[in-house]
Amino acid sequence: QNGYTCYYRANGDGRSGRCAVCTATLQQRDEPVLHVQQGRRPRQKVEDEEGAEKEPCSALENSDQEVIVEALKSICNILLHNETAQVRAAELQLIKGVAERLKQCYDPTWGYEVHFFDLRLTFLLTALRLDVRAQLAQELHGIRLLGNQLDATLGLCWPETLETARAGFEGTPPEELPPLSREQTELAVEILKILFNITFNTNKCKVGEEEAEEFRHLGAILRHCLLSHSDGEERTEELHSHTVNLLGNLPLPCLDVLLMPRVQQGSTEYMGVNMDAVNMLLEFMETRLDRRHRLKETLLPSLNLLTESARIHRETRKFLRSKVLPPLRDVKNRPEVGNTLRNKIVRLMTHIDTDVKNCAAELLFVLCKESVPRFIKYTGYGNAAGLLAARGLLTGGRDSGIYSEDEESETEEYKEAKAHINPITGVVQDEQPDPMEGMTEEQKEHEAMKLINMFDKLSRTNVIQPMHFCTDGKMREMSKNNPDTSSHNSLFQSEEPADPDSEEET
Repeated sequence: QNGYTCYYRANGDGRSGRCAVCTATLQQRDEPVLHVQQGRRPRQKVEDEEGAEKEPCSALENSDQEVIVEALKSICNILLHNETAQVRAAELQLIKGVAERLKQCYDPTWGYEVHFFDLRLTFLLTALRLDVRAQLAQELHGIRLLGNQLDATLGLCWPETLETARAGFEGTPPEELPPLSREQTELAVEILKILFNITFNTNKCKVGEEEAEEFRHLGAILRHCLLSHSDGEERTEELHSHTVNLLGNLPLPCLDVLLMPRVQQGSTEYMGVNMDAVNMLLEFMETRLDRRHRLKETLLPSLNLLTESARIHRETRKFLRSKVLPPLRDVKNRPEVGNTLRNKIVRLMTHIDTDVKNCAAELLFVLCKESVPRFIKYTGYGNAAGLLAARGLLTGGRDSGIYSEDEESETEEYKEAKAHINPITGVVQDEQPDPMEGMTEEQKEHEAMKLINMFDKLSRTNVIQPMHFCTDGKMREMSKNNPDTSSHNSLFQSEEPADPDSEEET
């Protein structure tokens, strides 16, 4: 399992045993077994039955590889279920042996199953041991190592800097490329999972020029993965899913590789930039959105990736806005009603899962260039209130983003209806009859006091919590012990007599 081949002298004494490195059954000899790194010749010769020396065969027989595969399966099972084995594997530097064989990704000696279980073993080690994860990433240069492995698996060539193509299909549009085989897809998925482990949280760290170059090289390969298809729909979706997850780990400045390829015939072009990768991300996100199944696990990676890409790349933001927030013409239906992409994302802004609704709101907020009036225009104040309250923008204003000047985007339909749009719902509503029509002033005052008393009772029983705006634009709890809010707190000045038996009264 460490990437070595066994060589030994055939003395014919008939004793058998098992090699500790390759786990193959060997004849026990008087002299020690030599383990030589695959691809190198041993210093000694192997003698045939007549005593003549001959060169040993450098390629492993199929039966030997079958034994290695079974050994790798056993090690994977042991590591998965035994913490002591995980500790022991880290102490024995098992990852170094596996990494040595991963370097031989272009060597045809090793079959598919050996490659696959080498990668599966690497994935388990990096998933279960943080120290092994750091060792592979830093000491063993795991990003470059696994990037080369992914390059070899997909059979890539590099016609231009940071621009990939399938070897033998240079210049062929992505949609016309032949699908990846099952073996290629499975190996690529395992590599992507390992890379995700060793790049976790790197998008929040500053990287040097050398590291940034490695990440951009990896990003170019991931772009190719995103535009590739496998021989089955499920395998294609799995490949794209792991690709999106890993793209989310790349440092944000390195995401510019998604826009670098030249515009070719059949490419999605916007402002003279190739938007094939961004368009694929958008379609992938909408597919997951339509399923409405396990949204937190399946949808958030693509939502976050699109949000961050739009935040730092003007072309990406304008392209996404043209797809998600086109000029507003429908002013008679609520923003959350309908089958457009805007309607679907706005519906998520009131989702029961906090992470889902925050990410959906963040994407639309960035596409609106973090402008509160524009955000409310497309979503309605009611849907937008959660994000605005969290950012202290309920009273209006703009967040601290760096964007270009606003361009005129209002349609004739919106201009005509603008004065009649309800800002809470975001649509034109029919005029409702006045509920106080025909009441005397005394009746109106009586109804107002009833409403105040009802709110007061709800606040006393902690069903609701009265809030008020502070100078920073954020909302704070109202308290009768706080002199700064006493003037605002009419709920604590009710004319209803206090209950002397109430435990809430002091």
